[in-house]
Amino acid sequence: MKLIDPIVEFQSELQQIRRDIHAHPELCFEEQRTSEIIAQKLTEWGIPVIRGLGLTGVVGVIRNGTGKRAVGLRADMDALPVQEINTFSHASKHQGKMHACGHDGHVAMLLGAAHYLSRHRNFDGTVYVIFQPAEEGGGGAKRMMDDGLFEQCPMAAVFGMHNWPGVPVGTFGVTAGPMMASSNEFEVVIKGKGAHAAQPHKGIDPIMIAVQIAQSWQTIITRNRNPLDAGVLSITQIHAGSATNIIPDEATLIGTVRTFSTEVLDLIESRMRNIAQHTAAAFDASIDFRFHRNYPPLVNHAKETAFAIDVMKSVVGEDRVDAQVEPTMGAEDFAFMLQEMPGCYVFIGNGEGGHRTVGHGLGPCNLHNPSYDFNDELLPLGATFWVRLAEAFLRPA
Repeated sequence: MKLIDPIVEFQSELQQIRRDIHAHPELCFEEQRTSEIIAQKLTEWGIPVIRGLGLTGVVGVIRNGTGKRAVGLRADMDALPVQEINTFSHASKHQGKMHACGHDGHVAMLLGAAHYLSRHRNFDGTVYVIFQPAEEGGGGAKRMMDDGLFEQCPMAAVFGMHNWPGVPVGTFGVTAGPMMASSNEFEVVIKGKGAHAAQPHKGIDPIMIAVQIAQSWQTIITRNRNPLDAGVLSITQIHAGSATNIIPDEATLIGTVRTFSTEVLDLIESRMRNIAQHTAAAFDASIDFRFHRNYPPLVNHAKETAFAIDVMKSVVGEDRVDAQVEPTMGAEDFAFMLQEMPGCYVFIGNGEGGHRTVGHGLGPCNLHNPSYDFNDELLPLGATFWVRLAEAFLRPA
């Protein structure tokens, strides 16, 4: 690996920042302390700061030369409503809140890059370091955009990065096109007619209707969707009834739909609605159908992906870059930025969890797991990647 020496020398401070943020997690749109730390560090390093985009978002503006070209580098900074079971010294001090996805590390890596770029400025143009709130379900990327991110910070492209457990440290993964899925939720209430269980003919059983709908929905995936187009429809909750001898008035189906394209999502939502409505009508029942689209598919742009791959190879070597990484059905709100701006989202390997030597929980070091912890060995590597990407994108003529 070709790490930048001054960043390696700065690793201990980055680790201290990362672990301090880990110990004080803040949920979406509550990142007051975290954003204050970020703003203070950027200001200390002579970097002008824009605050208030997305409520708690922070953007550092690093300029050099006369070039008009600009690039955005984005890190998310919110935590999850998870009770941490680690007991090491930097474990969460707040009940029910935890950095279980590594956003503390994402912040530290981007701060490391900002620190180096502010001192060496081997580029011609502007680097925007974007610290985004509320990735975990709050749509903070969209909120920053709605507040004028791309108008106040015009850029030619934007890039994001996420740590990926199970992938060796010192490696990167990316793919052009769809890389992460859309995230969508549904809640369907079947409204029947309650009755005594001994006299079912006097009611309209919403439970049996729910079962019919649930089974029929799976034919959307197996018979309506093109088998070459990925799609997942998962019913994760069924709620009905309160007693063994009563047929309830209502039954509820709750779950999620994931796709890599809006076209497939449109098909699934439309078919779900039609099947639910007509199945209920066949039994003289009605439904309340709610379908909420959270995050769109994350689709990497081909040109920017090829560019990022070249930068990765220059840092870790060609054999340490998976340029056709398997897409995941997980979701990421950086997708909103990629809908508006050319760019690319990459994975950086977080290892198998061996970095957790003392005081970690017994669970795996997986994302959204109460035993998770970010691997601090990534800090200089991620910061180096950000620097080399910015320098290459804004290379002086």
